Formats: sequence, C-alpha cells, structure tokens
Amino acid sequence: MKTLQNQTLLYDEDCPLCQVYTTGFIKAKMLDENGRKSYGQLSETEQAFVDVKRASNEIALIDNQNKTVLYGIDSLLKVIGFSFPLIEKIGNLKPVNFFLKKLYSFVSYNRKVIIPGKINKDQKLQCVPDFNYKYRFLFIAFASIITSIVLYHYAALLPVLPQAGITREVLIALGQLIFQSFFILKSDKKTILNYAGNLMTVSLMGSLLLLPLLALQTVVNVPENVILGWFAITVLIMFTEHFRRIKMLELPAYLCLTWVVYRIIVLLLILNF
Repeated sequence: MKTLQNQTLLYDEDCPLCQVYTTGFIKAKMLDENGRKSYGQLSETEQAFVDVKRASNEIALIDNQNKTVLYGIDSLLKVIGFSFPLIEKIGNLKPVNFFLKKLYSFVSYNRKVIIPGKINKDQKLQCVPDFNYKYRFLFIAFASIITSIVLYHYAALLPVLPQAGITREVLIALGQLIFQSFFILKSDKKTILNYAGNLMTVSLMGSLLLLPLLALQTVVNVPENVILGWFAITVLIMFTEHFRRIKMLELPAYLCLTWVVYRIIVLLLILNF
C-alpha cells in the first residue's frame, strides 16, 4: 500500500462517520501518521488558503508543501487513487465523477442526521454543513422508500396482519412525519426538518435490521413467533435510538411518547379496517 505523504485531511470531529473513514485511511497506511486533522484545529495560517466554508461541506485535503487544497470527492479520489490509480482514473471519468459528487453531497449534507454526534459548543470553528433543503428532502424520500419496501415484505410474513399494497407502507412512513411534526410546529423549519431527517434515519435503521430475517426466510421457513419477536426487538432498538437522538437535538421528551402512540394508532387501524 503506497502512502500519500505531506497531505492532511480535515475531518469533522463531531461526525462519527468522518472519524471512522479518516482513521481507516491512517490505519491502512494510505495517509501518514499526520494525515488527518480536526477541522476545529485549523491554524490561522491554514485559514488563509483553505476555504473554511467549503471545507465544512466537503472534506478538504491540504497539500502541506504547495499550500493547495482539494475538496469533497476530489480529495477522497486523490487519497484512494494514490494507492489504487485505476480507481482514481475511473472516478474522474465525467459521468462517474458527476454521480460521485452528487452522492457525496447527498451524504455530506445529511451526515448530521445519518450518524449524529455530540457537538462541542466550546469549539471556535464548528464543522457544520450548510442546511440544504434539496438534499434533506431527497434523504427523507430515500429513507421513506427503503423503509416502505422492507416493511411491505416483512408484513407479508405476518398472517395476523391483513395483506395490503406497498401504498399502505408509504402512507404510514409519511404519516409519521406529519404526525410528529404537529408536536413541534412552534419550532423553525430547520429544526423540524432536522428532526424529520433523524426520524427517518431511525426508520431506515429499523428496516435494515429486518433484512437479515427476510433473507433467512428465503432459505428456511422461519416460525411466526420468531418473526414477531425479531420485530419487537427491532422496535425496542428503534425507540432507544429515537430517545437518544431526541436528547441530542434538545427536543421535548414527549416526542418519544407520541412516536409510540402513532404506531399504536396505525396498528389499530390496520387490524380494524
């Protein structure tokens, strides 16, 4: 593995996802021991040639010798491409690069709702991405679609539930957003959409936890009590994660209660109509 020397990635220290992959670059010897640096530790000298605003949205790779900077997918391709030149060549093809940049933006602008971390409010420089309405709505739509598809197939394994089309699951997913939003209407739009993003991440996480059992069902006939038990465990994990995120967002704790109430209402409607 070739090591890229004299290059430093600026990472968001409050983002667990950013910490994981930048640490991975160091451990894989793709960057040297000084190959990453917290965004909040930018020196005044570095701030003179680093676009601080852009670096909060797109991870920056500083060339310490030439005092130049690459941002976003270009910085990641530089790091990976030094060890794997073919990947960099493919990544720089116009259609591929266009797709990668859009994918990167999709993840970067939503990273605080995908894997939130506790923000160090005492830090002078905060690596907080701009609030992007387009990518937030895209994420909510993406999470809603994946969740609806998984729940549609999982519900088919439960004879106790009446069969219905995927439309029901889509309406349930969107209904939860509307229902929960009623209880924080006095908040500003960004707060509501930040919560909506976290809410759908919890739902997406739950649907991903159901996938192993769905896969197992294709191989063996899983007993109904196991299917119900796994679903109950998944809901408990989701509730715990929702509660953790509510505290992190400093939102009212009663949102956890309304989250449960909504599911009870939906279950009663499904069973009686």
